[in-house]
Amino acid sequence: MEEEGNNILLNRRAALFASATAGFGLAMGGTSAASDSVKTAAHTGPGGCSTPKSAVAKTQYGKVRGFVAGDVFHFKGIPYGQDTGGANRWLPAKPPQPWADEYLALVYGANCPQTLHNFRSIEHTFLQDWDDGFLGEDMLKLNVWTPSLSGSRPVMVYFHGGGFSFGSSYELPSHEGAQMARNHDIVQVSVNHRLNVLGFFDLAEVGGAAYEDSVNVGMTDLVAALKWVRENIANFGGDPNKVLIYGQSGGGSKVTTLLGMERAAGLYHRAIVMSGGGGNIPSGDQTREFSRQVVRRLGIGTGAAALDALQKMEWAKLFETGNAVAAEINGPATGFPGPGAPPPPMPRVGWGPTLDGRIITLRSYYDAVSPVSKDIPVMIGGTSEEGTRYSQNPTEAEWREQLAKTMGAQKAGMLVDAMKKAHPEKAIRTLSYGVQGLTMRNNVQRMVKLKYEQKGAPVYQYHFQWQSPQLDGVAGAWHTAELAFFFDNTKRCEQGTGDTPEARALATKCARAFAAFARTGDPSQPGLAWTPSDPTRCQTMVFDNRCRMEDDPEGAVRRILLT
Repeated sequence: MEEEGNNILLNRRAALFASATAGFGLAMGGTSAASDSVKTAAHTGPGGCSTPKSAVAKTQYGKVRGFVAGDVFHFKGIPYGQDTGGANRWLPAKPPQPWADEYLALVYGANCPQTLHNFRSIEHTFLQDWDDGFLGEDMLKLNVWTPSLSGSRPVMVYFHGGGFSFGSSYELPSHEGAQMARNHDIVQVSVNHRLNVLGFFDLAEVGGAAYEDSVNVGMTDLVAALKWVRENIANFGGDPNKVLIYGQSGGGSKVTTLLGMERAAGLYHRAIVMSGGGGNIPSGDQTREFSRQVVRRLGIGTGAAALDALQKMEWAKLFETGNAVAAEINGPATGFPGPGAPPPPMPRVGWGPTLDGRIITLRSYYDAVSPVSKDIPVMIGGTSEEGTRYSQNPTEAEWREQLAKTMGAQKAGMLVDAMKKAHPEKAIRTLSYGVQGLTMRNNVQRMVKLKYEQKGAPVYQYHFQWQSPQLDGVAGAWHTAELAFFFDNTKRCEQGTGDTPEARALATKCARAFAAFARTGDPSQPGLAWTPSDPTRCQTMVFDNRCRMEDDPEGAVRRILLT
């Protein structure tokens, strides 16, 4: 059991990162009982918590009642769609049924059924303070934090990571939006939606025309959430004409996918892609054959009987069967695993968006940038140690040998020597985690180039490299480490940040930049000008104890991977 825990990546998203960049994902086997963090109800602001009658907002479906904590209004678990279980499985989201009494929006809603976090991975669990919450198919819920129910503030809509297969709006304490509302005068929103087999399974051949969108309902759920924002956010003090969409890891890939979807056009006005994006997603033909094989493997026949069986079947059986079929079709993955891995040259099937020609008409930020988002300012970035995992603690010789198996001894030697020269202050262990950070830098440059060459709105880029002091300081800036800073949540996430004075100062700069971008489309702030990027200079904001603009940080080292 101990060996199993020690072999879990620092972030379970690494096992599914291909879902974020290549449109598929195979989960780690097995599930476990959910375990709740004590911080899901922690409040970081001044003052107490109350449930006044004034904490009531109107929506087009009825009134919702939240609570006030530390001078911020909290609304959790607001429905933007009906229960997706049973007869509603794989159908487009249906609007909520109106309600007469006040809806109690006091606690987070259900998360999509998924593989849960492995709490035996001790360092991982400590640094990220994970919260699995509870699972259920009535998961089309969103959360809102606002400093006031009146006014017209920019709106920041966050999409969680986990590839397209797991995760939730509250899996990490960093996702809590009260600090952004309190300190930066914005309205923060986060969203749960359908994932894995429930969100990306083509049943058009089984169920007919009613299910022609089933292959991408995980994405059309997000469109439904953005429509809810457009129609209701003014009642929460937000401006529906200043909506920023952003997400990390798989959430970043949700953003790049939305940037290519005509159905989402006009529902957002800026976008940020964090440590993900630009996947080489499969074609409709590939996914259709994958679905056929899954249905055949389940042995449920065809037509109405098969559809009825699928709607009643336990999620775990559907998920595990799909994983097995995808593994057979795709074969073993090659190259670097985990965050920052370049998209595979051939699309792989599984749980993620599909190029169906209707909802999704291009591989957004892989092949091209869609004209529908030409006028949308975009920011793209990542972290320096995207590949952190505590099971990996090689000597220098072992690290060179590991890299040589993937890229050859000569290239491995060049890379190790260059990384050591660039960062002599880092341990070999930490440097080994940074290889995925370099591949992420290459992915960022690829996407920046596509956006820049469209000759529309500007593109900005960042590189987050602040090194956490926790656990002897070897984890670096891991995949998801930046979220505590861009949500201004270093206290809430003190197990990962230490909530040091340096961490708090950096969080102020990070959060101000995102809030400014939401407000104006320009992330600059007083004393920290941020210029757009181009593919030649690769102008980048480096977030560290000393924040500054640099031309192509880590450029010489990252380019070794391209040779």
